[in-house]
Amino acid sequence: LRRGCHIAGKRLSAPGLAAEGCVLRSVLYVYHSRLLRHRPYLALQQVEQCLKRLWKMNLVGCLETLVELIPKQNASKAQAECLVPSQPMLETVALKVLGGCKLILRLLDCCCKAFLLSVKHLCSEEFILLNTVASGLLSRLWFVIQYRCVLQTLTSLYGALSTMLHLVSETQQTPYIKGFTFPSDISDFLGVNVSSEVKKQKAQMLTTKKSTSWMKKLFPPMPEAVSKVGKKRKSETCTSAMKNCSIPCAMDIGETVV
Repeated sequence: LRRGCHIAGKRLSAPGLAAEGCVLRSVLYVYHSRLLRHRPYLALQQVEQCLKRLWKMNLVGCLETLVELIPKQNASKAQAECLVPSQPMLETVALKVLGGCKLILRLLDCCCKAFLLSVKHLCSEEFILLNTVASGLLSRLWFVIQYRCVLQTLTSLYGALSTMLHLVSETQQTPYIKGFTFPSDISDFLGVNVSSEVKKQKAQMLTTKKSTSWMKKLFPPMPEAVSKVGKKRKSETCTSAMKNCSIPCAMDIGETVV
């Protein structure tokens, strides 16, 4: 249980996850009041809401507190009796782990849906800048959670918590959370199989990338004559564009720019 808490806390507080959350908040701040009714923007808001709720749970701090209460291996060997975390503490952490798993599952689902929406609008040549940034951000966020095995680590941690909670409750009955039965198998609580759900989302994202081929739609191949003329006049065009720039570069006008 100590090792599981340590691994879960380390993966939840990974710098990659925090960095993607900061980038997501910055993107939402920049595009606020411009795209209030744009569907990919609304989907991004749902992803940010899941992340915010996950941080506000303070699951990492709760796991660190539990680790401090778990006796070390040397102490348990030296003494016939040792102090263990109480039933209320174990129930609180187990409940937070269940909620964290549910939130992360929802976060992965929101990332997948928002990614599909961003690619769809990108193929329609609508808000190219926002949807390009959003699709890259969402795929990275989904990959960070999956690559770090955050959800799988929490599900395995709940198994150890459930075993210890059962042993402690047998020793001394001091229930804290009433009206809720802790499930023995976390898959029953989540309602889905974690591995199959992740594979399904990954297949959807990869299929969308292959079937749409949005990069070819946005940047069709140029004829050779046009490309040669473009290479010759490249320096002149760049210089004149820098001098006579009438369109602000930071504005995403939502249509193809030649």
